[in-house]
Amino acid sequence: MRLLIVEDEQDLGRTMAQVLRSDGYEVDACGDGGTALELATVESYDLILLDLNLPVMDGMEVLRRLRMENAEVKILILSARTELQDKVDGLDFGANDYLTKPFHFAELEARIRSLTRRRFVQEDTVLSCGGISFDTVSRTATAGGRVLDLPRKEAGLLEYLLLHQGRVVSAEELMEHLWDGSVNSFSNAVRVHISALRKKLRSVLGYDPIQNKVGQGYTLAVGKEDGSR
Repeated sequence: MRLLIVEDEQDLGRTMAQVLRSDGYEVDACGDGGTALELATVESYDLILLDLNLPVMDGMEVLRRLRMENAEVKILILSARTELQDKVDGLDFGANDYLTKPFHFAELEARIRSLTRRRFVQEDTVLSCGGISFDTVSRTATAGGRVLDLPRKEAGLLEYLLLHQGRVVSAEELMEHLWDGSVNSFSNAVRVHISALRKKLRSVLGYDPIQNKVGQGYTLAVGKEDGSR
């Protein structure tokens, strides 16, 4: 999942980014409303964490303009504004949730999990397909009843494919949602990490559950099918 943190308090923004990256998310960050609006209109984010007291452009104005362009992206307001009217305005302008500062990171992480699952119409915290399962809270993957040792990127790929099982996911879409803005769009990173993930799944399951649809992308198969390389 790819997140955008919009926070002008540098220490807080840096800490949030570190915590969320350790949770397996790809994170971009900026500190003003103008940059936030620009990034959100040219990049694909699954969730935006938006402060309200921002330089250049106020967070409420960023929210209003974003909703004019994008009705789908989830937006979680993080603000020191505690007045009821601020919360009402934020939700009325299109935010999906509102968390007041100071907050506990455990609550922030829980709200993010809830919103990103809702983004993909997925209510259960455990995703599954055939003999594969992925716990979105513990970030633990199992195949054939065995726990897999997956690095962060491979875990993210498996989670995304599980969330989108039943359809083909292109390499471009995986790049947009699982890599941050520092990665070259022409990189072969997707192919490399998919290959490593397939090898681990195949060694446990005895077959390759990730099918490569030539010229289209990747999809998960429930049964023993011969996945193309």
